[in-house]
Amino acid sequence: MAKAVIVGASGLVGNHLLNILLQSAAYKEVAVLVRKELPVQHPKLKQVVIDFEQLLAFGKDINGHALFCCLGSTRKKTPDMAVYQKIDRDYPLQLAQIALKNGIAQYHLVSALGANASASNFYRKMKGEVEADVQQVGLSCLHIYRPSLLTGDRSEKNRTAEKFASALFKLINPLLVGSLKKYRSIPAVTVAQAMYKQSLIKKEGVFIHLSDEIKEIA
Repeated sequence: MAKAVIVGASGLVGNHLLNILLQSAAYKEVAVLVRKELPVQHPKLKQVVIDFEQLLAFGKDINGHALFCCLGSTRKKTPDMAVYQKIDRDYPLQLAQIALKNGIAQYHLVSALGANASASNFYRKMKGEVEADVQQVGLSCLHIYRPSLLTGDRSEKNRTAEKFASALFKLINPLLVGSLKKYRSIPAVTVAQAMYKQSLIKKEGVFIHLSDEIKEIA
């Protein structure tokens, strides 16, 4: 019976992960760090409303067996580049630093397929940079998940481009075989299931899970 902390529980992966952890007998408490309370009630759930600009000040609330970082935004949702980088790069790094300081056994980070600090693409470069920075923190157990296009029902309904991409991938997924399997779209709930299952395994080191591997371990 352990405690888990989720940051980004209102997002696509984080919401599925929250439901999984609340139903799991392996976790006695699930804390979520949120800007505003989620419309969820459960005996095991503790909601901590925080100011992410003062994230380090809330370190006392970040403790337990596993810390799951499911933060992520989009250029459309967060057009301010400085804010975008804070959400996708700065906050995950600060959370890793808090995890190390508080002796959290595992840190699980949702990244993206193609993450590479040397990439010319802004998004892939930013994801690669945060992966590199978090790995330098010195956590005893770090899991990094690199999913391809995430599918599932989102709270934001006006995401036409993503709906089109999801429909397109349904057609081309069967064509992506062999080394191309990692590019197949992946349900967000599958990523959440993989994160949960990996959190139950005691091991040390840095583990990077590509999209097709995530499906296998889920």
